[in-house]
Amino acid sequence: MKNILDYLEKTAQDHPGRTAVDDGKTTMTWSGLTKLSRRLGTEFCKRTGRGKPVVVLAEKSSCTLAAMFGAVYAGCFYVNVDPAQPPARVKQILKSLGAGLVVTEREYNPILDEAEYQGERFFLENILGTNVPGSSGEPAGGNSGGFVGNVDGGIDNAALEAVREKSRDTDILYGIFTSGSTGVPKGVVVSHRAVIDFIKHFIDTFGFTAEERIGNQAPFDFDVSVKDIYTSVMTGAALVLIPKKMFSVPPVLLDYLCEKQTTVLIWAVSALTLVSSLKGLRYRRPEAVKKIFFSGEVMPARQLRLWQEALPEAEFVNLYGPSEITCNCTYYPVQRIFKDGEKIPVGRPFPGREVFLLDEADREVTETGKTGEICVAGESLADGYYNQPEETSKRFVYYSRGGVSKRYYRTGDLGYFDADGELCFSGRKDFQIKHMGHRIEMEEIERAMDRVEGVERSCCVLDEKRSRLAAFYLGRADPEEIRKDMKKRVPVYMVPHKIIQVQAMPLNKNGKTDREHLRRRLEVRG
Repeated sequence: MKNILDYLEKTAQDHPGRTAVDDGKTTMTWSGLTKLSRRLGTEFCKRTGRGKPVVVLAEKSSCTLAAMFGAVYAGCFYVNVDPAQPPARVKQILKSLGAGLVVTEREYNPILDEAEYQGERFFLENILGTNVPGSSGEPAGGNSGGFVGNVDGGIDNAALEAVREKSRDTDILYGIFTSGSTGVPKGVVVSHRAVIDFIKHFIDTFGFTAEERIGNQAPFDFDVSVKDIYTSVMTGAALVLIPKKMFSVPPVLLDYLCEKQTTVLIWAVSALTLVSSLKGLRYRRPEAVKKIFFSGEVMPARQLRLWQEALPEAEFVNLYGPSEITCNCTYYPVQRIFKDGEKIPVGRPFPGREVFLLDEADREVTETGKTGEICVAGESLADGYYNQPEETSKRFVYYSRGGVSKRYYRTGDLGYFDADGELCFSGRKDFQIKHMGHRIEMEEIERAMDRVEGVERSCCVLDEKRSRLAAFYLGRADPEEIRKDMKKRVPVYMVPHKIIQVQAMPLNKNGKTDREHLRRRLEVRG
């Protein structure tokens, strides 16, 4: 099968009445989701051309998912944009894409107006009903009472098939915008084949089946959600969308996980540690959860232990990889208890991947313990950055390895291989700073601080205005005690000048620690 829709339709045929997606308000079966996606695809065919981007400006929901697949049915690729983003950034994204069609809801019209968008707007309210059973007699909704109406009508099968006949596995499936070093967002575009190849390996490696219930934490414009969505599509597992607001109230979140009988969590590290550091696992354990995957940041060993203690039968896996290589390139099954300060490896490559290190002279690093830039070749590399050939050529390059010239991606991440041959992440190139004449990795400072008794989680940033290090932390420890302990663990030039206790770590929209927010907070504090 060469198109992700082939898998969607096969799953709808094999499991028509089973839950496909549940967002807490609207539940759709696989049959209902596919029908609605085809109807939306019919509408989009009338409004745009094959291969064009379709922007979906909406919060994640069951209907948003149908709109994404609708874009694919129209022979296009989808780009999710979070309505919470500043209109100025939305404008940059729309301009970068040259977008001619935005799928949205009327409440977000002001965002598009402020972004000066002149293209066509398709409002989901035009096609979605509420509390109306489908004309086939099969409701798309579930216990919540939210139904999608008239999903059988308005489908132009001939038009959709004509589009499908022209499809290739190299067609772009989606775009995800990441921050750019120049301040302009970059749109990573990924093909059907890249997703199909990776998700097949992901499913096979970890034994996913149709019986799973995947608890989606990540927003749809963050690539962690790709694993949630397409593992579900390719197995028939139920996709349970967790409302963003629940992550600020751990008891509500844990009640929801238990109510929905969620079995799989594929979450950002900060989302998991938010629950454990705020003592959520003392309130209730989500005992149905059997698989927990984490990625995006370094997992503090102390927080991982809290999850391991709460769910001793669960499988824990550390994942690594940027959006540009389609989700992940390495994995590490956690099979022991790690001590405070120990580094949890990111592991070994998935099948079909090559992961290697290059030094500053672009020579391959093979020695144990020696640091180099992590580079990835093989299956599932992104096509590059949409409409940004210069940026693409900087990061997606060719390298002769084993006598063969291969395309690979330079991640900008640093790593090394340990004595067991496992890859270990050791920080970002752009988190590497020069301070007081020394090159410093923020990761090293944070690892040392996380080992201090009474520190639950920490984040270190550079106060560039004053050229000083500052650290924020969760926990009961006293700042002066932390400073004394840190002086025992790291050189004096690595001890933060300011150590600030916070009640919660700020998270960005992707669930990662918001370092920029912390830098701005320093400016306000003076």
